[in-house]
Amino acid sequence: MFPIPRLLSWLLMPLMLVCSFGLMADQTEGAAQALHLLSYIGADYPATVVDGKVIDASEYREQIEFLGALQALIVALPARDGQKELEQGVASLHQAVEGKQDGASVARQARQLATRLAATYEVSQAPLITPDPARGAPLYAQHCSVCHGDTGAGDGPAGMGLEPPPANLRDQARMDRMSLYDLYNTLGLGVEGTDMPAFADQLDDRQRWDLASYIAGFSADPSVKGEAISLGELAGRTPEEVGTSQGSAAQALFRAQRAQPLIQQRGPKELIAHTRSTLEQSLKAYRDGDADQAYDLSVAAYLEGFELVESSLDNLDAVQRKTTERALMAYRQALQDRQSVGQVAQLLEHAKAELEKSAGLLGGDGLSGSLSFISSLLILLREGLEAILVLAAILAFLRKTGQENAVRSVHIGWGLAIVAGFATWAVAAFLIDVGGAQRELMEGFTALFACVMVLWLGVWMHDRRHAAAWQSYIKEHLLSSSGRFGFATLAFFSVYRELFEVILFYETLWLQAGPAGHGMVIAGAVTALVLLVGLAWVILRGSAKLPLGTFFTANAILLCALSVVFAGHGVAALQEAGVLGTRPVPFFEFDWLGIHPDAYTLSAQGLALLAIAALYGRSWLRERNVAQA
Repeated sequence: MFPIPRLLSWLLMPLMLVCSFGLMADQTEGAAQALHLLSYIGADYPATVVDGKVIDASEYREQIEFLGALQALIVALPARDGQKELEQGVASLHQAVEGKQDGASVARQARQLATRLAATYEVSQAPLITPDPARGAPLYAQHCSVCHGDTGAGDGPAGMGLEPPPANLRDQARMDRMSLYDLYNTLGLGVEGTDMPAFADQLDDRQRWDLASYIAGFSADPSVKGEAISLGELAGRTPEEVGTSQGSAAQALFRAQRAQPLIQQRGPKELIAHTRSTLEQSLKAYRDGDADQAYDLSVAAYLEGFELVESSLDNLDAVQRKTTERALMAYRQALQDRQSVGQVAQLLEHAKAELEKSAGLLGGDGLSGSLSFISSLLILLREGLEAILVLAAILAFLRKTGQENAVRSVHIGWGLAIVAGFATWAVAAFLIDVGGAQRELMEGFTALFACVMVLWLGVWMHDRRHAAAWQSYIKEHLLSSSGRFGFATLAFFSVYRELFEVILFYETLWLQAGPAGHGMVIAGAVTALVLLVGLAWVILRGSAKLPLGTFFTANAILLCALSVVFAGHGVAALQEAGVLGTRPVPFFEFDWLGIHPDAYTLSAQGLALLAIAALYGRSWLRERNVAQA
């Protein structure tokens, strides 16, 4: 038997652990609250005292009160090297405010003290996932606009009569004295003594960063462009600090980028490293009990890292690419299923081992000329094959049935898709940052839309393969503006569905090939384009020699098969975006046909097959009834 004291210690150990975790959380929270007070003093003091005179007495009294609270917070923090210096720094800051010193000097002193505090207590001031102001916009409308107004000017209907009034978020001078982290921290903690509430319980970590980035846009000029600034710098520094050290042009660029952070362009090794480090942050969040944040990070690790090297890795070792992707998805699903920390950590170690193998394959200084050519060739062939088959089937049908007037609508549709694809890329590269999740959502939904459209067209063709009045039907329906629009729409989505992602794949390949391989990348793309056009020509020429009934049947089979392929691709894209989970099953895999060993993708393809069977069965029954009549 255990001695009584030892038994008690074992029984009390869980409680002690819980208490110690709570104490650590309180310590971290205390440092964050102290940083929050310092940011508030640094932002608001300069407008409170001018030339040694108090302009706003109530605001000045609040600054003194905040300094008293700040001193108490610093004293209550756990002992660390540098804590005494922080206490002395707060005392010095208190003297400066009581002495009504120059606003810029006090603000600078507060920022320097905040930097030392964050370093001493290891407070991370950077987001784990790149903030997305587009996600922040509806959050602002829901939680902030009622007081701060739609444009951030502090003129919302609920803000009328509040004392102090809601902050004017368009006040550039004040916003320049606040970092992105300060805005994020304020959203989480609120402002004591005002009507600004704490949103920590309503908005998760990622939402607060998204909202902070959106709010930063009120005082920024989005047209200012330049090289990408690191996320850590954007979050931790203020525009005023940047302007003082680097000048007004750098300050304007800093304002613009913290309102729309850019994902820096990286080579394959950097992308794999980014995936690995983000996954480690994900596990840390899961250990800390934040499962939602952990899942978000696992999705971002894939979309902003590994996915961008998949195409290059596919050309080196397709099996390794699939193995790594499955390992990443298994880890993500374990988070979603709330498995134990031990199980999740084990899956992460497996995923990291597969990433290491992939990094070894991608670790050279550049691809050889032949591999650059083959990679470029396969990217366009793989992504363009489905689109060219759909376009060829539609054009062959229209020409076979003598509907040359409708051909122009199809050409307009795919032409606009090319323009839209490059325009989307240009907007993503130079105006806004389209994240991986948005990219996959776009691909997923357009693939499912295309699935429905080609299924409809295939069944329509099958229904009319024996119809004596098919030409009059076409003239009545397909030559109308709605019929031509339908063909143009299908042509548009068939091409646009993959084009944006193809461009991103070529960007990564361009980096990996290096200057010496750029010519082979271009040669591979041109060769693939010639092969795709040649395939379309063969389909068009061959269809002209087929009997009408045989042609209609062959075209219908092709389009219905493509609808099944699109169903698999669409669901797989939604899984990669994190909208749907994964459920691996023992089944074979064939990427080109959208077949994956997963219950969700196979179920979607099964539903497409059932729809085809039902629609074709209906057609068969109708024909039999007509024949019997």
